[in-house]
Amino acid sequence: MDPDKSVPAAAAFAARMTVEQVEEGLALAPKFDADGLIPCITTEADKGEVLMLGYMNGEALQKTIATGEAHYWSRSRQCLWRKGSTSGLVQEVVEMRIDDDQDAVWLRVRVADSGASCHVGYRSCFYRSVELGGPTDGPARLVFTESGKSFDPKDVYGDAPNPTQL
Repeated sequence: MDPDKSVPAAAAFAARMTVEQVEEGLALAPKFDADGLIPCITTEADKGEVLMLGYMNGEALQKTIATGEAHYWSRSRQCLWRKGSTSGLVQEVVEMRIDDDQDAVWLRVRVADSGASCHVGYRSCFYRSVELGGPTDGPARLVFTESGKSFDPKDVYGDAPNPTQL
């Protein structure tokens, strides 16, 4: 199959017929939300570290299955996005799982070069922790959990617009 050609959703995914089929069956029957998206948590294959949370539409899910490289739907840019197409930090899928009711995807990946996945330059998009038991009279505090960036985003992305939306 040519990975650049989309397979119609009807052919790529099973219809959701019964609870038993969804929970115990052997056919992929994903449940997309009202926007046509399914959340995808992505972890590093060897260490289990959470790298990112992204979203997939049907095409992204199909392309990920077909190519073995992670594809997502960019909610900020409103387009299909192959992770690493700009940065070179391609996520090679080692394993893809679906949860019990097939409304969430888990990817275990290996990342080229620096192993980083965050557009800010850190290894993981979860590079800060929330201080528990912190102040009650203002916003909760964040603490950096990574000692530094894995790469300089300006070197990798140049003048490309930042996908973070306010």
